[in-house]
Amino acid sequence: MHLSYVASLLTLSSLASAIPTAPQPRALPLVQSNLLRRVLLRSNLLAKSQTLEGFAYATPERNRVFGGPGHNATVNYLYDQVAALGGYYNVELQPFVELYTSGSASVKVAGADQGASLFTYSPSGNFSEPLVAVANFGCEAADYPDLAGKIALISRGSCQFGLKSALAGAAGADAAIIYNNIDEELAGTLGAPPRPEGAYVPTAGISLAAGTALKDSLAGGATVTADIDVVSVMENRTTYNVIAQTSGGDPNNVLVLTAHTDSVEAGPGINDNGSGTVGILEVAIQLAKYSVNNAIRFVWVSAEEFGLLGSEFYVASLSDAEKAKIRLNLNFDMIASPNYKYGIYDGDGSAFNVSGAPGSAEAEKLFQDYFTNDAGLKYVPDSFDGRSDYAPFQDAGIPAGGLFTGAEGIKTEEEQALFGGKAGVAYDVNYHAEGDNVGNLNMDAFIQNAKAIAHAVATYGRSFASLPPRAVPRAMKRVEKEKDLTRGGRFDKYHLTE
Repeated sequence: MHLSYVASLLTLSSLASAIPTAPQPRALPLVQSNLLRRVLLRSNLLAKSQTLEGFAYATPERNRVFGGPGHNATVNYLYDQVAALGGYYNVELQPFVELYTSGSASVKVAGADQGASLFTYSPSGNFSEPLVAVANFGCEAADYPDLAGKIALISRGSCQFGLKSALAGAAGADAAIIYNNIDEELAGTLGAPPRPEGAYVPTAGISLAAGTALKDSLAGGATVTADIDVVSVMENRTTYNVIAQTSGGDPNNVLVLTAHTDSVEAGPGINDNGSGTVGILEVAIQLAKYSVNNAIRFVWVSAEEFGLLGSEFYVASLSDAEKAKIRLNLNFDMIASPNYKYGIYDGDGSAFNVSGAPGSAEAEKLFQDYFTNDAGLKYVPDSFDGRSDYAPFQDAGIPAGGLFTGAEGIKTEEEQALFGGKAGVAYDVNYHAEGDNVGNLNMDAFIQNAKAIAHAVATYGRSFASLPPRAVPRAMKRVEKEKDLTRGGRFDKYHLTE
């Protein structure tokens, strides 16, 4: 072999080794709580909240009610945000159709306005007729006398509002007025018809004070004529859940995070529940920088404000085998209330005597330990009574947990000492109101809860070892609660019962 030839080979070999090779995809580092929390920024939470507010204010209705233009824009935004993350998530839209209802209600007695609110799914009607007080809570047919040509006056309590309205109609009443049993205004939902007990009658809600005064007048022997005017519009609307699951991680061991995306009619719903929507979105975006051992599924559910419709539809769409893959559901609804508390769902039932499926207590403890040891913050238990979008998971026997900063409830002096703010004032004075916009957010609570969400995602994304062994989900009986228009992100924001 000639030396020149050998030299040529050596030269070619040297050149080949000097040519840079194409970069190989780098494996993502396994998620860690402190690293995931560190990349969450107030500015990003605020900017995304402003985007949702913009969707609402770009419409004549200035809200994000399910199936409306503001909410449709929200759905598209969420889909686009997670779909743009380079295939980190498998993303889908889940369509479903639900009955939308809107309208107004008025009740007057001797010309005096009683401050009535509409029960959703109430039919329209206008009557001027004598009131008749119904016995007990109006939950049994025997509580109702013959009400032909009358308006039923019924106390809130013990059973669904829809049952009260249907039983009133079955007794011959032309309309029903339900008064509260606590010192708050009352509005709610009758639940989508039909009911086996019969058709609804026009139904309005009034306060405890107004109802008690009317009942006392009737008890004293007076004839009380009420003028009730209910105007209701109902239409079927198509809406969407947004579902995004990590491409990596064990698909047979899944953490599901939920937050509802719709508002009430009154306003843009930026705390209720733009805060939960944005909170889990920002965690989802930042999580894409890391790998996970267990699959993480983010589910933004629609039509919560009309009775948990999106989460009910989602859970009902899952086979038993798919439900068994879900190790835990964490729900986030109203996590930036202006006069906030740090509430953790009472998964073990120690505070409110209502516990979740096995694993719920451990989820509560994870958040308790985080707030105490990592964030250095106080917390209080919050009633784990199935009144938010974790309820359908709970009903299916899937463990659940989550965080909540308060709605129309009143902050106590003890909570003021723990969290600041003002005792004797609602946690969110703009709850279900026009003022629930970006200015309504408490950014301190927002970022702290977002970091708590990130901690849970990182912890369970690495391991479910802290949870009890997987059990076959068994259906659980939900604690029947109302949904009223005065409670956000909770199953009583449109009272169904009691």
